[in-house]
Amino acid sequence: MDGSAHRIDRTSLATARDVRLACRAGKFSGATSGLAPGFAQANLVVLPADLAADFLRFCQRNPKPCPLLGVSEPGSAQLPDLAEDLDLRSDLPGYRVWREGELVAEPESIADWWRDDLVAFAIGCSYTFEAALLAEGMTLRHVAAGSEVPMFRTNIDCAPAGRFFGKMVVSMRPLRPADAIRAIQITSRYPFVHGAPVHLGLPDAIGIADLAHPDYGAPVAVLPDELPVFWACGVTPQAVIAAMRPPFAITHCPGRMLVLDLPDHRCAVL
Repeated sequence: MDGSAHRIDRTSLATARDVRLACRAGKFSGATSGLAPGFAQANLVVLPADLAADFLRFCQRNPKPCPLLGVSEPGSAQLPDLAEDLDLRSDLPGYRVWREGELVAEPESIADWWRDDLVAFAIGCSYTFEAALLAEGMTLRHVAAGSEVPMFRTNIDCAPAGRFFGKMVVSMRPLRPADAIRAIQITSRYPFVHGAPVHLGLPDAIGIADLAHPDYGAPVAVLPDELPVFWACGVTPQAVIAAMRPPFAITHCPGRMLVLDLPDHRCAVL
């Protein structure tokens, strides 16, 4: 899949439903950062029902990287509490299909992979609080470029649950020190979409060797007057899937999220 191939003008994707329908029609397959301002976005994890209880406990034990927004009924491709007119099989800009922890496909639709025993989990995404950062006049370089945020695997252990274990993934945004302080204050009010950062500065302290080469997403420059600020990331389940190797799983493609009808302010604690 060539996720850079946009077949529709990003500026026309003003609402969450606009984004979902464009994905469903095969007209959009790019990064969702900056799209449909005012609406929350989510990571997607789809697992067989016999793994669902363990993964639910994993999310409960790891609320920073895996803040749970919703869970589907087995076999259902809908999340009615989070979005109307939603089909999880087609309404994201990109998917990943996993077998035994190996990535086997990156389709634009998972209709051919869907099964009656699958349970879908919507996990909060840090793209949701970006509008609040932009409103404070902060520069988010990946938003300006229309690209995915850079994401990195770390040496931070997640709390295991049942069959699930692995390391935390973080997203990184470079900010000037004063903006970093303000960003901590702002994002701490958004616990349902990762909340405050887990680390800032000193990337090697959390196992990141080179900020120019993210494990997921696109690189962004960190200028001399900026600090790298790291938030827990909903791509963590993909690192966990690679580590614990379930027989089958589906996730979103990093940076290409499920856009919800849920207003972003509903993810804040005011």
